[in-house]
Amino acid sequence: MLILGLTGSIGMGKSTTAKLFAEAGVPVYDADATVHMLYEGEAGPAIEAAFPGTTVDGKVDRNKLSARVVHDPAAIKQLEQIVHPMLGASRQKFLDDAERSGAPVAVVDVPLLFETGGEKRVDAVVVVTTTPELQRQRILARDNMTSEKLDAILARQLPDAEKRRRAENAAAPISWWIHPVDSTPCACESGTF
Repeated sequence: MLILGLTGSIGMGKSTTAKLFAEAGVPVYDADATVHMLYEGEAGPAIEAAFPGTTVDGKVDRNKLSARVVHDPAAIKQLEQIVHPMLGASRQKFLDDAERSGAPVAVVDVPLLFETGGEKRVDAVVVVTTTPELQRQRILARDNMTSEKLDAILARQLPDAEKRRRAENAAAPISWWIHPVDSTPCACESGTF
């Protein structure tokens, strides 16, 4: 089974691209959705212990947690040490299930693929990209998003050009990057896929 690593910075169109893969019948693992699920259950107690006051009724309050960690690299690292092992186990179960089902391809949608070394766990890398102006417009239209918060998030992510460069130079034999324009289907812009 071919494992595609789908990545791109916040607001680039990964969700739209992942939806297109899913509509084509490709199993898609959504790391962000899995984090939200973990925040609703399994990760709640450990996060509350590390960051008191960030949960309500055993569920992580994402706004409270964000306020606690967004400007604190050590806190972000601590949060990642709690959540990433849970994500890894969930991702492996997804891949095992996809392979057992006979799927020829599976997609793992991981926004921080390069930042976490995830490109070493996939057979190909797909980077979703758009213009900086459209990216910013999309993100600032979200509830509870500010320019300051966006800048803090972007500071933790590799720049888009670097992600595209890494995709083209990835150890994976197949790499490409795509550019969804607004909400229209994606087209290959560059790469070897």
